[in-house]
Amino acid sequence: MFDQLFHEIPWRQRTHVRHDRSYDEPRLTAWYGKLPYTYSRLEMQANPDWHPLLAMLKDLVEDFTKNTFNSLLCNLYQNEKNSVDWHSDDEPTLGKNPVIASLSFGATRMFEMRKKPLPEDNNDYTYVQRVHIPLDHGTLLMMEGATQEDWQHRVPKEYHSREPRINLTFRTIYPEPEAMHT
Repeated sequence: MFDQLFHEIPWRQRTHVRHDRSYDEPRLTAWYGKLPYTYSRLEMQANPDWHPLLAMLKDLVEDFTKNTFNSLLCNLYQNEKNSVDWHSDDEPTLGKNPVIASLSFGATRMFEMRKKPLPEDNNDYTYVQRVHIPLDHGTLLMMEGATQEDWQHRVPKEYHSREPRINLTFRTIYPEPEAMHT
């Protein structure tokens, strides 16, 4: 299954612009869904043509979690240098308290979470609660409720050699006007 996903998904290197400087995202991605998805000012175009294996995995995840998803962000971490920095999946199109099902294939990578500081702490993350979760091949991690509101998460770079890892994040995207009211 890993090899099929690795070779048949149309992986792309995306470029971000921050402070008038561009940089390549330190991982490859692919998007599936009838609606476009924007994060960090990077828009991924709608792609309603799901790969058959991804459609089957979506059905399995929906049956197991008792949730319904209409889109999927695929991430390919090619080695230990690939990562995603601290963030919350809190885009308006995800609605309030989104449910995200994260399915991992391939090499084990560390998934880290940190509690967002209280407003009176002036965005100081020094003493916040942190959680480290190794995501092994076949792991399904659920983020739901106030997770995105209260926490940030990341997959950090690692210092030891790592084989490739694929992460499939199933989610529900709403058209922009509806997202504001959910």
